[in-house]
Amino acid sequence: MTTALAPTLTTADRCDRCGAQAFIRARLTGGQDLLFCAHHGREHLDKLRTIAEEVIDETDRLDVPTEG
Repeated sequence: MTTALAPTLTTADRCDRCGAQAFIRARLTGGQDLLFCAHHGREHLDKLRTIAEEVIDETDRLDVPTEG
């Protein structure tokens, strides 16, 4: 049996830059989180990977195929 894990980010998580739904979370030293939409997250992803303890990138959720 396979159990699907719930996404780490929810629709309540908003981009710190523009307020759109966040798909990227960068956890900084000290436990601070920066949240970004796919657009702003991709813009800053290389830099975030160098300064963050952890980067969670869920932009693959944007490419879910639809029925119909």
